[in-house]
Amino acid sequence: MLNTGNSRKQICKAIGRDKSVLSRELRRNCDLRSGKYNYDLAQRKYEKRQDEIPKKIHFTSSIQQYVDNLLEKKLSPEQVAGVAKVAGVTCVSPERIYQHVWEDKRKGGSLHVHLRTVGKRYRKRGSAKDCRGIIKDRVSIDERPLVVEAKERIGDIEIDTIIGKDHQGAIVTINDRVTGQLKMQKLSSKNAEELAQATIALLQDWKPHLKTMTADNGKEFAAHKTISKALEIDFYFAHPYHSWERGANENLNGLIRQYIPKKTDFDTLTNDYIKWVENELNNRPRKRHNFRTPNNIYNQFLKMQKVAFVT
Repeated sequence: MLNTGNSRKQICKAIGRDKSVLSRELRRNCDLRSGKYNYDLAQRKYEKRQDEIPKKIHFTSSIQQYVDNLLEKKLSPEQVAGVAKVAGVTCVSPERIYQHVWEDKRKGGSLHVHLRTVGKRYRKRGSAKDCRGIIKDRVSIDERPLVVEAKERIGDIEIDTIIGKDHQGAIVTINDRVTGQLKMQKLSSKNAEELAQATIALLQDWKPHLKTMTADNGKEFAAHKTISKALEIDFYFAHPYHSWERGANENLNGLIRQYIPKKTDFDTLTNDYIKWVENELNNRPRKRHNFRTPNNIYNQFLKMQKVAFVT
């Protein structure tokens, strides 16, 4: 518009800006040698000024130390930010924490090893055919009461196993769907009867509250009727390769792998260490609980049940 002879007043009306804005633009971004205005030069001068503006540092050294300490305790970046918010501590976003972790990794640091995935990408699962056979007398998850899906009560549990190096040894993991509270125990193998007896012994203190149990289709759960009878619960099986139907347990196994990585020789793990990991995870803040711990939530449900019983 300048080149075609339009007045400044006409230009301001066309672009919807005050005349002072136009005057400042022409003065600051014109060619100092010729005094002429060129939009390409003006844009480059603007970008240069932006690059030279001092940026406020939000991720200060003290915040970084706070973040690093929590990461080393196996908390995820999202959990770190959530815990800081609950505690009223100034922090940065989960995305900024992830950027910090990757930058640390590029520099040869070790923060990434504390992440659940140890910095690795997820791999798609379930593309192969099911070759593990059919468990006798299994009851499909389709027949499980809808109240279980609603997650409104304690006592609906999920069960799975994680396997040691060279497929030697196993650990049975059991979690309450609502609270996320965990029980786990080392096994010498994936033998169905051994798993059943370990599960029964492990859940004795939970027995008064137990209602249902859900597992995948692994042959280690072939003795499901033994578990069901001893604990007086209904046992259900998820659909093959539908891991999201036991999402809480799959997530929990991922957390356990932060303490017991894949290819770990289970012969090197003591029962005391297994219980220590169990205790760590039961006292680990969770986003879905507004960063309270599974123990907090479980105890809260027990108190609610006692009040309802007395009433």
